[in-house]
Amino acid sequence: MVETHSRFAGSGGSDARGELDALCACIAERQLPQIAHGRRAIVVLEGPEGASKKHALRLLVRAFDPCHLSVHATGFDRREATEGHWLARFWRQLPPAGNTAVFFRSWYRRALEDRVLGRTAGDSVPRVFDEINEFEAQQRDYGTLLVKLYFDVSADVQERRLAKRRQSPWRTRAAADDFIRADDPAYQHALAELRANTDTRWSPWRTIDGDDEDRAALATLEVVAEAWTKAMPAEPPKLVSPPRVA
Repeated sequence: MVETHSRFAGSGGSDARGELDALCACIAERQLPQIAHGRRAIVVLEGPEGASKKHALRLLVRAFDPCHLSVHATGFDRREATEGHWLARFWRQLPPAGNTAVFFRSWYRRALEDRVLGRTAGDSVPRVFDEINEFEAQQRDYGTLLVKLYFDVSADVQERRLAKRRQSPWRTRAAADDFIRADDPAYQHALAELRANTDTRWSPWRTIDGDDEDRAALATLEVVAEAWTKAMPAEPPKLVSPPRVA
């Protein structure tokens, strides 16, 4: 079941700052057993342009030890077809033991933006879903924690944010040809099929309301803190043999 997180909808001012600091501290504390036990983790941030993903990402990376964290931004890659299987570039970006990889957009782009823009053939979509589910099941079987967040945003809020971005000469990508409105019927259809086919027991989707950036960031940190608290071991790893006394 797709779950919506909005516990912090009424937070504001110093209360929100206190919640933010507490969540960052919780994530940092739970990252220690992750590193000690060599556990891998993946966080997926999906959603349309202007849905608060970047704001949430900035606060999320603040909570982690940067020496054990990597961030990967996924865009359309024209070289993909000549580099073997389309998932190959993501296999190369999987985190090593003890590390976390955050994907700012991910393998799901193939079933969302690329599908709507005609870069993914419609008859290949069922196979894409199967391959994604197998890929994520492999991560689960290997002991990797996978947290998938979808950032929802209303079309009006999205348009206001992107209009503001276009005012900067350094942010021309906001007016790129591949921009898709959040309420585009084709996008909504693709999203409905994606949720129906990839909201699995081993990697469920969590929905974040992206209309308010600060609340979305707090909800993101809450989901991650909860996932790390449940998944990471509570005890330090045991020594294989007792230390030798000189």
